[in-house]
Amino acid sequence: MKKEDCFYLGRVLKPFSYKGEVSLFLDVDTPAEYEDMDGVYIDINGRLVFYEIETLRLNSNKAVVRFAGVGHEDLDKLIGRELYLPMDLLPELDGNNFYFHEVIGFDVEDEQKGHIGRIEGVYENTMQPLLSIDCNGREILLPAIDPVILEVRRDEKLMKVRAPEGLIDMYLQ
Repeated sequence: MKKEDCFYLGRVLKPFSYKGEVSLFLDVDTPAEYEDMDGVYIDINGRLVFYEIETLRLNSNKAVVRFAGVGHEDLDKLIGRELYLPMDLLPELDGNNFYFHEVIGFDVEDEQKGHIGRIEGVYENTMQPLLSIDCNGREILLPAIDPVILEVRRDEKLMKVRAPEGLIDMYLQ
């Protein structure tokens, strides 16, 4: 399994007990959607390794898990590691809800300016996610927030937006 074929699920936090259990942080909106998963891929030195889940108890966005064949003495190598699942296990979203990877390549149409460009990427390490839009070779950064995103048309690969006043002009001057 390759990392580009997967989505980030969370990370291993710490050992939970002396029974070989570990605490996980699930970095997802609806953790309950993952309480029946059979296993996860863990990034071990840049390689995704599958770990079968023997037991899982969910509490909000944290889970206590026992991996099959992993004893308490083996847990240290998992602490702090990232968890992944294959993309096809992502729950399907509808309406204006979307995954960032899903809208790459979508055209963007502003209600005032019309067609402004195509989404090339998303910056997630900012206070709010920003859509990176290519507008004739110039980058426009648009907040990926509800007041800005008016409509997502998956079938047309189109996102309709209401950019904050003056934002687009600032990038094009």
